[in-house]
Formats: sequence, C-alpha cells, structure tokens
Amino acid sequence: MKAVLDTNVLVSGLINPMGPPGRIVDWIRAGELKVVVDDRILAEYADVLRRPTMRTYFTASDAYAILDFLVHCAEHAVAVELVQNLPDPDDAPFLEVALAAGVPLVTGNKRHFPANRRKGCRVLSAKEFIGLTAEGD
Repeated sequence: MKAVLDTNVLVSGLINPMGPPGRIVDWIRAGELKVVVDDRILAEYADVLRRPTMRTYFTASDAYAILDFLVHCAEHAVAVELVQNLPDPDDAPFLEVALAAGVPLVTGNKRHFPANRRKGCRVLSAKEFIGLTAEGD
C-alpha cells in the first residue's frame, strides 16, 4: 500500500505512537506502507523535523535518521500536474504528488484540500485511511 502523507500526519505519528497517525508510522516502519514523496515534500519534512521545538520529542540525530530513511525508502514521484487555488498554496506539492502517483493523500487538514480542487484524488484523514485499509479497499 502507498500514500502521500501530509507533514502533520507524519509528525503526529512520530510524536505520539497512539492513535491513527502513530499506526500509520508503524506501518511505514514495518514496510507495509510506502510513503510517496518528491523533493519539495522531503524539504518540508526536513524543515519541520529540524525545528528546535521538535527536540522535545526526538534528538537532532533521530531527525536525521528519520529523514535518511525517508530519502532512501520512500517512493519518489514526479508531479506533472500543477494544483492551484488551494487555501494554503504550500499544500500543493502533496496533492500534486498524490495525483502523479495515483495514491491517496492522508492529512490532518482535509479542509485545506477542498473537494472541487482535488482533481479526483482521495484525500483522507488518518482515521479514514486506516479504516479504508482495514476494509481491504
């Protein structure tokens, strides 16, 4: 199974192993879920994971190890379709990569991806993604 993970889902899962984002991170660690990224997404992950506020949850070397894992183990996609007019333009790479790879986008901010801007991409909360996977869809 594959998906694009919004930064908020990845970070939430790393910080708190309980709950849907934590379960998604467990699936990544177990090799059951492949995260799909591009360089823009990796850059955002790196920016957030390297913030001083993250040191409360893991060390700088832990952040480096997480990023190294993602660089080498994630599936890299090339976005060919641009998405415009999202409430937060910085979210566009996540939707663009999900569209390019034909995979769902898992986010904690579904309102940032209005239905009329998704171009057919499935945008799911972490809980919805886990439910979908449990159903075998």
